[in-house]
Amino acid sequence: MKFLPVFLDLKNRPCAVIGGGEVASRKVSLLLEAGAKVTVHAPAVGETLRRWIDDGKVGHVAREFSPPSLDGCALVIAATDDKAVNRQVSDAARERNIPVNVVDQPDLCTFIMPSIVDRSPVIVAVSTGGASPVLARLIRARLETLIPAGYGRLARLVASFRDKVKQRFAHSSRRRQFWEEVLQGRIAELVYSGQEQAAEKALQQRLDAVDGGQPPVGEVYLVGGGPGDPDLLTFRALHLMQQADVVVYDRLVSPAVLNLIRRDAERIYAGKERDNHAIPQEDINHLLVRLAREGKRVVRLKGGDPFIFGRGGEEIDTLAAEGIPFQVVPGITAAAGCAAYAGIPLTHRDYAQSVVFVTGHLQDGTVNLNWKALVQPRQTIVFYMGLHGVETICRELIRHGMPPTTLAALVQQGTTRNQRVLTGDLQTLPSIVDKAQVKPPTLIIVGDVVELQGRLKWFEPSAAN
Repeated sequence: MKFLPVFLDLKNRPCAVIGGGEVASRKVSLLLEAGAKVTVHAPAVGETLRRWIDDGKVGHVAREFSPPSLDGCALVIAATDDKAVNRQVSDAARERNIPVNVVDQPDLCTFIMPSIVDRSPVIVAVSTGGASPVLARLIRARLETLIPAGYGRLARLVASFRDKVKQRFAHSSRRRQFWEEVLQGRIAELVYSGQEQAAEKALQQRLDAVDGGQPPVGEVYLVGGGPGDPDLLTFRALHLMQQADVVVYDRLVSPAVLNLIRRDAERIYAGKERDNHAIPQEDINHLLVRLAREGKRVVRLKGGDPFIFGRGGEEIDTLAAEGIPFQVVPGITAAAGCAAYAGIPLTHRDYAQSVVFVTGHLQDGTVNLNWKALVQPRQTIVFYMGLHGVETICRELIRHGMPPTTLAALVQQGTTRNQRVLTGDLQTLPSIVDKAQVKPPTLIIVGDVVELQGRLKWFEPSAAN
C-alpha cells in the first residue's frame, strides 16, 4: 500500500491552494465543501475563483508563491502549470510537515486527492496512487451507479437511533446483527424510495419488537426486468436484485438479467408458457405472501414492465389485502424496447399519432379482441404474445377494414443478441413467420411506421457477437 487512505477533518482549518486557474478552482471547491478556510496564492485568478474571492468565501494572496506563506497551514495543494513552482511548494510543505498534493505529479505528493462518491455523510474515495486518475474516475463512475443516492439519508437515520439501539442491546455482536438487518432490508428500501417518515416509524417498530419476540415482516419488490438487454435495467432494479433473499422470476426474464441476481439468493421459477404454467397465478400470489411473512426480501422479477400484461396488479392486490409491504419498480416494456432496437418508432408525425398495446390472446386462450377499435387510421398496434395467433390477428384486421397491404413486423427476442426482425404486410406476415420457424418471445407491430424500419434500423446482433 503506497498511500494510507485517511479522511481529514478540515473544518475551519487554514488550507492553501497555489495557482489561480480552473484546476485550482476545482481543488478549492472540494476544500470549501469540507469546511476549510482556503487561501489562494496566485498573481492572477480565473473567473470562478474571482467570484469566490469577491464574495468573501476564499482568501487571496495576489503575489508569487513564497515558502513562509505556508506557515500554520493544515494542508497545501499546488495546482500551477509551472513545475519549478510546484516543486518549491512541495519542498516547503515537507519542511513544515504539512500534507501536500501537487496536481498530476505524484512524486511530489505526500497525499493523493481521490475520486469521490459523495453521499454525505457517507463518502467513498477511490485512488490509484496517482498511477491513473482517469481509471480512478471510471471506477468512481461505476460506483455511482451502484450506490443509491439515499445512502446519506440512511446514514442520518441510523445516527439518530444509535443511542436507542445501544440501550436496547448490551452486546456489540447483537447490535451489529440488528443494524445489518436494518441496512439491508425493508427500512433501508423505504429511505431509498423517499419514504423517510415511514422508515423512521418502521425502525422504531422494529426496535420495539425486539423484546416482544415478534418476527419482522419482509417486503415484496415488484421489479420490471426489461425486454432482455441487461443494460436496460434501472439502477433501482439492479440494486434490489443484489439485495434480495429470494427472487421469484418469470420465463421472459433473460438469462443475462438473471445473472445479475445476488449469487446466494434463492431462485424460484414461476414462468408461464402456452398451456404450461409452472405455478398457477393464484399460487404465486400466496407464495409472495408466505415468503414475506418469513421475513424475507422478495423480488418478484418480471420481463418488461410488471404493469403491462405482467399481472403485477393482481399480485400486489393480494399483497395489499394481506397487509404485506410492497414496492413497484417499473421496467422498459417490450413494446418500447423491441421497437427501439428494431428501428421502428411507435409514433411519428408523418405516420402515426397514437399507439395501442394489445395482448395477443385472452385469458381463455382466444383472440377475440375489439377489432373495430384497433382498425383506426394513423395508429400503431403492438401485439404482445401474438405469435400463435398471428394468422388470426392479420385475418381479423383485414376483415374489419384494415388494408391487406398494411405493413407489419414481428420482432423475436428483441434487444438481445438473438434478435430477429421479420417484415411484411397483413397478407404475407403469417407465411413469413411460418417459414422462419419463429419462437417466442415475440412482438408484432402493425402500422405505417414499419416502413421506417429499413432505414432506421441500427442494432445489428451479428455485429454485437
